[in-house]
Amino acid sequence: MGQNREPPTRNDPVNTSRHRLLGHPIDLAGHLAAHGPIRAPSGPNGAWQKALIENLEISGLTGRGGGAFPTWAKLVMAYTEGGGGILVVNGMESEPASDKDKVLLTRAPHLVLDGAQLLAAACRANEILVSVPETSSALADAVNRALYERARDRYSVVTEYLVQPPSRYIAGEESALAQWIDRGKSRPVFRPDKGTPLRIGRLPTLVHNVETLAHIALIARYGSESFRARGTAEQPGTVLVTISGAVSHPGVVEVEWGTPLLDIARRADPFETPSALLIGGYGGSWIRPADFSTPYSPLALGTIGADVGVGVMFVLAPTSCGLAESARIARFLAEESSGQCGPCIYGLSAIADDLSSLSSGRPDPELLGRLTRRLDQVDGRGGCHHPDGAVSMVRSALGVFAADVVTHTTGAPCANVLNPSQLRFPRTVTV
Repeated sequence: MGQNREPPTRNDPVNTSRHRLLGHPIDLAGHLAAHGPIRAPSGPNGAWQKALIENLEISGLTGRGGGAFPTWAKLVMAYTEGGGGILVVNGMESEPASDKDKVLLTRAPHLVLDGAQLLAAACRANEILVSVPETSSALADAVNRALYERARDRYSVVTEYLVQPPSRYIAGEESALAQWIDRGKSRPVFRPDKGTPLRIGRLPTLVHNVETLAHIALIARYGSESFRARGTAEQPGTVLVTISGAVSHPGVVEVEWGTPLLDIARRADPFETPSALLIGGYGGSWIRPADFSTPYSPLALGTIGADVGVGVMFVLAPTSCGLAESARIARFLAEESSGQCGPCIYGLSAIADDLSSLSSGRPDPELLGRLTRRLDQVDGRGGCHHPDGAVSMVRSALGVFAADVVTHTTGAPCANVLNPSQLRFPRTVTV
């Protein structure tokens, strides 16, 4: 069975190089050679669960799936719900511009699964479901190899299974994921906050993002001090960011919280100085050059009306039209609605139509007033936060690309409007 590896004490030197998400051995043998086995006690060992919760609380770890909910608080809710539930590993990565889940599940799958085992033991779950999109056969193969190794070596205490929901944008939202596992339909459930427990059937369910689970496995091994040795006092640790767009080396980078936005973009070698950055994913916010020095952290980004979201940075080139790219995103988000409430069914489609008209430069004196009114009508009125993200993105576009808005509304769109899109979509998106 192996022995638990004790976290470092306050007198031990903190080796921050241990607490990195990338660069870990892929196979189980290499994983164990690098980190040693980690075993969680089985059964209702209250002292052990409380110690894990305390360690996570001290670490300051928050969820990396977009909600940034305190990890320890989410575990407390699951723990108090009682045993016999389900732990869901959310590897859906429905955001088209994100590759974080793919990278972790193919390059460090056992780190992710160790984190899942720890949480499953802590909340006394009976099974672990690892969710990846049905269209990602290579990713499913990588996860299956890891699950086979763990089952062969009898390494995992709680049984682990692979499930493959449909590849839709909304399917990665945790309540939609639970609904698909329960009823076969990827539809979000109205939850005023993350404090509302999830269930699959009658079973208490805990859903966690892949990156969060990898951090949990490292914190359990090396302690909260190793995690807090990087980042800032208010936002400790590191975070994965997927960079794409007008860059020479798109991909996933691991950065400390508090790193300036432009420094992160430079990790991917932009072709030229960006004209804007899209932060947080397709439901995020555009950032103007004057704010490129803003530290990458929830508090700092909040001061400029942005949010970390799902850990995505899109670099916009000066040769691209920000309004045209925003119109493509708005159309994609409208088409990816779950179709269960008015703001998504009617509001997002109407907003996408207006933004498409604006980007093409079709003169319409009523357009801006109508678009602004529709944004106000949709914001905060959906059954989930999907329409809110679309509204945030469009509002930021109208502000960051204000000069283009003026010229486009007069029927003289910028010369870049016909240039090819640099965005990534799972299918062709027309505007």
